[in-house]
Amino acid sequence: MTTNTDEILEIDNQKVEVAAYENITYSQPIGRLTDRSINLKMDILKPRVDRKLPAVLYIPGGGFIRSHKESSIQQRLALAEAGYLVASIEYRTVPSGKFPDALVDVKSAIRFLKANAEKYGLSRNKIAVMGASAGGYLAALTGTTNEHTSFDLGDFLEEDSSVNAIIDLYGVSNLGNIAKDFSEETQKKHESAASSEALFLNGIPPFDDPQDDLSKLIQKSDPAVYISADTPPFLIMHGDKDQIVSPSQSSYLYDALKESGISAKKYIVKNAEHGGSYWVQPEIIKIFVDFLDEHIN
Repeated sequence: MTTNTDEILEIDNQKVEVAAYENITYSQPIGRLTDRSINLKMDILKPRVDRKLPAVLYIPGGGFIRSHKESSIQQRLALAEAGYLVASIEYRTVPSGKFPDALVDVKSAIRFLKANAEKYGLSRNKIAVMGASAGGYLAALTGTTNEHTSFDLGDFLEEDSSVNAIIDLYGVSNLGNIAKDFSEETQKKHESAASSEALFLNGIPPFDDPQDDLSKLIQKSDPAVYISADTPPFLIMHGDKDQIVSPSQSSYLYDALKESGISAKKYIVKNAEHGGSYWVQPEIIKIFVDFLDEHIN
């Protein structure tokens, strides 16, 4: 006769449970093509803990033509498990928006989080912004335009949109040099008026009538132009095998930050491309968490 015995497991209960809140409307701006409001939403991952949490606003990439808030779930979940409330957002893209609409949306999301700090249990003065590719560009622009109230439009204007730290992953910096390190053929493609960055700056004809020539718009949209004493610390990372955004874009922004005396760290990740599995490895996640722990925890 056999006897069934229970196996007793002793578990070190260290990992926090994470709750998900989806499709929260944070802003309803007017679209450029339809003149109707766009219902912009965010998703929130929140550790189940009994304290106010530092927050990370995640901005997805998408070449200025899409903004899927569901992107980068492994990175976002890892940050939530590390003790951060993580809000990921969608924002206006071509053709419903052009510069600076996406930046306005990011700042609206920051003000929304601060206005609802009690509801969601976050610490309103401990907020970082993180993004990849086009999202990295918007994260950088958000950081360098700290205290630039001209980009604060919409609701919750009693709140400020300042943030405390920036993580920029293989982001664009100067929209005129996205392909600087690449072939002449690739560079010419980016010089086209039909390139996604040109449409992001100028909008879609005939609905949008450009007010400035492209060179002026490139300068106006450059995060480095806005660097000031109010710019928060930066973490910048780029893969040396990136064939979408030139690695020199990260070097350009990093050099501008350091020249202005802003705290900044830069890592070039060997063999990493534009996105992909390198960016979810434990070594990379640890760099994110260590940076956030230093600056907003």
